[in-house]
Amino acid sequence: MTIPKNTQDPLPSSEPAAEEAPAPASGEHTDTLPSVEEQLRQLELLAAEHHDAWLRAKAEGENIRRRAQEDISKAHKFAVEKFAGELLAVKDSLEAALAVPEQTVDSFKAGVELTLKQLISAFEKNALTEINPAGEKFDPHKHQAIGMVDSDQEPNTVVTVLQKGYLIAERTLRPALVMVAKGK
Repeated sequence: MTIPKNTQDPLPSSEPAAEEAPAPASGEHTDTLPSVEEQLRQLELLAAEHHDAWLRAKAEGENIRRRAQEDISKAHKFAVEKFAGELLAVKDSLEAALAVPEQTVDSFKAGVELTLKQLISAFEKNALTEINPAGEKFDPHKHQAIGMVDSDQEPNTVVTVLQKGYLIAERTLRPALVMVAKGK
């Protein structure tokens, strides 16, 4: 019996089909997931790195806080250093005036005036200004009224200054003691 050439054999061939995945070429590698143990080890290393970085940042923050507190403490301790240096010249002048054995009233007065100029200069260099509010409106932030008097001036106007006040850098160090005009 002869089989025509154009017909196909419905029976499977005896040779197995060779459709398996091709073997990787040399130099290529297959992507395989790391084992659970390897992933855990990598995550533990990463956690240790982050913990170390956190500890370092925490220590640095503590160091910054400590240094800032030391700087504030030193600033409070030595805040008057410049002003004290200026006052030393005033003290030296007063001691020199007292060391002169025989003084006339005029020489004594001249020495006191010179010493006062030194003191005023020290005040100016350190932003310490005088408040002498005679004739001004009463300001409770800069003045302290001791009493009220009858006056021809407007009510609440400073009539008399009993003691000058002082500002340091626009802040009241000591209010001026004043007498204020009564309302009519």
